[in-house]
Amino acid sequence: MTDVIFCIVPSGGAMSGVDVCRFGVLTASDRASTGDYEDLSGPAIERFLEEALTSTWEIQRRIVADEREAIEATLVELVDSEGCSVVVTTGGTGPAPRDVTPEATEAVCERMLPGFGEQMRAVSLKHVPTAVLSRQTAGIRGSSLILNLPGSPRSIREILDEVFAAVPYCVDLMGGPYITTDPAVVNAFRPPHARRE
Repeated sequence: MTDVIFCIVPSGGAMSGVDVCRFGVLTASDRASTGDYEDLSGPAIERFLEEALTSTWEIQRRIVADEREAIEATLVELVDSEGCSVVVTTGGTGPAPRDVTPEATEAVCERMLPGFGEQMRAVSLKHVPTAVLSRQTAGIRGSSLILNLPGSPRSIREILDEVFAAVPYCVDLMGGPYITTDPAVVNAFRPPHARRE
């Protein structure tokens, strides 16, 4: 299991008096968890956050095997112990027997958000017909959003460029920190009454 934490402070910003959003990034991969394969997906999510976010954030990264129990335990840890407001998983969302990330996600969530999965598949279908095989989903555990992404770095970026616009307001509605983005990368949507000046 890989454990990485670092903090990003926007240029000119300070840690005191601001919301800090903690993100969890969980890679589910047999080969990456044993070191036989370099994890490219987790860093791809990280790069997107570096480009997109203008508010202060931290990250916790984990790599586990494609084992449902390990994925469930790590999701619980990232939300309950590490206090992540958003956990993004990568890998294990296809139809293969060891693709169990959606089952693990559903097991630890109190409520599901099927619209994320629908939109992610719609985005991917613009690029590959096999997007119909994806079982990506999203759900809520406590006041945290868990979002499943595929394992391909290219697909990760294509999807995040479109669906992340809904993430900041979703976190608002769950009582989490106020996330802001660079509109040139992703234009986060909030209704007028929810925007801060």
